[in-house]
Amino acid sequence: MQPLILDRKSAIKRDPAPSRVAYRLQRLWLTPMFRSLLRTGVPAFLVVGAAAIFVSDEARVDMLTQKVTDIRRSVEERPEFMVNLLTLDGASDEVAQDIREILPLDFPVSSFDLDLEEMRQTVLGLDAVLDAQLRVRSGGILDIAVTERVPVVVWRSRDAVELLDVAGHRVAPITTHRFSTDLPIISGEGADRAVAEALRLLESASVLGERVRGLVRMGERRWDLVLTGDQRILLPETQPELALERVLALHQARELLSRDIVAVDMRHGKRPTIRLTEHAVEEMRRMKNIELGENRG
Repeated sequence: MQPLILDRKSAIKRDPAPSRVAYRLQRLWLTPMFRSLLRTGVPAFLVVGAAAIFVSDEARVDMLTQKVTDIRRSVEERPEFMVNLLTLDGASDEVAQDIREILPLDFPVSSFDLDLEEMRQTVLGLDAVLDAQLRVRSGGILDIAVTERVPVVVWRSRDAVELLDVAGHRVAPITTHRFSTDLPIISGEGADRAVAEALRLLESASVLGERVRGLVRMGERRWDLVLTGDQRILLPETQPELALERVLALHQARELLSRDIVAVDMRHGKRPTIRLTEHAVEEMRRMKNIELGENRG
């Protein structure tokens, strides 16, 4: 038989509602910021704290740094990454020697230690180099393909004698006064900035052959064509080629430049002027005096 009187503790029903602390914790967990703080903030704080404790010991930091460096060097110095040879394509002997001097590479060297762009800019710093391409080929070969500037004129400036390309860029200086070259000669201040125009004028004057000695830049704005016998054709600032063609046409028709003249002044297109030599002037005066004497007689 079951007893008629029940235990008082068992008779009291348990309240299903959460306690005040549990309720507040549940409400706090429902807050997005609190959940983010627990999920990311606490782990991040622990990681940062552990890192701070680790780096506070210099010995451990040095050991880790050395370990990373050793691993890195062991990878970079593997045979497949080592460069053992330098090849130069398209460079003359002098330019190749200059490149080897400005790039003091101590082979073998790891390809990871080569800054190809910086080396390219160094090579482009040479006057004779127009362009350069660098690459590391298989087999540990550093290949440098060079495009050299082509000299087209000799420029006599006030300070030096230099070879220039078609853009007026210096290719190489000429250090000796006794040089032999088939290139045309230009001189005067500012001549390097008008090389293209000078080449067109020299091309037009090529019909005169070896009589052409060169061009002189006058006032940094116009040209004088210098011929043998100290003859000059003074060209205008504008349309110098047209003025030169007019003089050449006169020469072909009447052998103008074969006469005793010092200069043909074409600076004033509507009024070209011819300057005679002293001998020609004296001869003209003598003939004029003779003519006047005969007229008087």
